Amino acid sequence: MLLRARQFEFCFPRPAMTMGVVNVTPDSFSDGGQFFDVDKAVEHAFRLAAEDADILDIGGESTRPNAVPVSEEDELRRVLPVIRRLVEQKFALPISIDTMKPQVAEAALNAGASIINDVAANRADTRMWELVRESGAGYVLMHMQGTPQTMQRDPKYHDVVQEVAKFYDERLRRLTRCGVSSEQVNLDPGSGFGKTLQHNLELLAGLDQFRMYQRPLLVGASRKAFIGKATGTDAVADRLPGSLACALAAVQGGAQIIRTHDIAATRQALRMLEAIQAARK
Repeated sequence: MLLRARQFEFCFPRPAMTMGVVNVTPDSFSDGGQFFDVDKAVEHAFRLAAEDADILDIGGESTRPNAVPVSEEDELRRVLPVIRRLVEQKFALPISIDTMKPQVAEAALNAGASIINDVAANRADTRMWELVRESGAGYVLMHMQGTPQTMQRDPKYHDVVQEVAKFYDERLRRLTRCGVSSEQVNLDPGSGFGKTLQHNLELLAGLDQFRMYQRPLLVGASRKAFIGKATGTDAVADRLPGSLACALAAVQGGAQIIRTHDIAATRQALRMLEAIQAARK
């Protein structure tokens, strides 16, 4: 039973907002194990808030390529203590739960989250969307070809931008039929989820084509493998410059929210972009 409704509506923020990442996992591609401990996860959440994040995204299951699925019980065991501790300590930012499981999403909402970040976009049934309707929570609708276990084996598209747009059309219609308000929905093209380097570049270059949906766009390219391929950078820790370039390109293409591991650097880059744009005659 959903005990607490945490209503959330995505607006069109100006300037762009940032979503800070806390992975409570031992195996995430970027920071696996660093914040697996509750105390460290909470400390990192407050650090991201101090660096001027707008939203906090907490996940308990890695969705990197070939990641081993996590049971519902294990995922709950990872994320709920962190969310509860943040609520107890009066954490000020909206909390997003990064999960594919409706049961985990519901428990997180009851604990104090107000956004569901669903990388699977409800492929199996309508329970996740019914939960979004019942709770009034925000919902991040992300595109992924395949599953984390299969998505990078051989992704193929005739036209990746048009196929993602077709996906949005179909999912948004289903959301409406489920009674979900469009104001609750944010669109994420799914950088790195079932895409080659070229696909990811084409999506970043074609973001402006998604403006027709009149919904905020979220882009999460931070530290991802395609940045390493494009720049010849093997180490994940060395991908910050490429991540910032993706963030700036995304905002120029119409993205309103940047999901990132590096809030301070991303916020500074976005402020510089905003200053340049404001100076244009």
